[in-house]
Amino acid sequence: MVKRVQLVLNQDVSKLGKSGDLVDVAPGYARNYLIPQNLATHATPGILKQVERRREQERQRQLELKQQALEQKAALEGVGSLKIAKQVGENEAIFGTVTNQEVADAIQAATSQEVDRRGITIPDIGKLGTYKAEIKLHSEVTAQIDIEVVAN
Repeated sequence: MVKRVQLVLNQDVSKLGKSGDLVDVAPGYARNYLIPQNLATHATPGILKQVERRREQERQRQLELKQQALEQKAALEGVGSLKIAKQVGENEAIFGTVTNQEVADAIQAATSQEVDRRGITIPDIGKLGTYKAEIKLHSEVTAQIDIEVVAN
């Protein structure tokens, strides 16, 4: 006869759940580890209401972030192509490569919007020409921009 205890997690616990999740665990695990480490609390009706309120606030915050990302996507795609000047050698081959930071700086100069360079995905650029770059603005929103590499 295995009895389970319902707890609400205060913090993320690996292989168990995220903060605010309602979980069923063994009583010994709850009594000896989760509650003394302040990782979880017993699920009472008042705490469940708090958790539900926090989830709703988080959902609203995520919707606002997504809306901002959609607006930023429209602004980025309205720019057209970004020009990046590089030194050129023989056969239109460029010296070095175009980096994510250079693309982020070009976006900042063109739109005065800051974009995280870690969310930018560019193809291998070795010659002059036009390339497409993807910018991940949100987990559900990705913008595509054209990058034109020109001679310096």
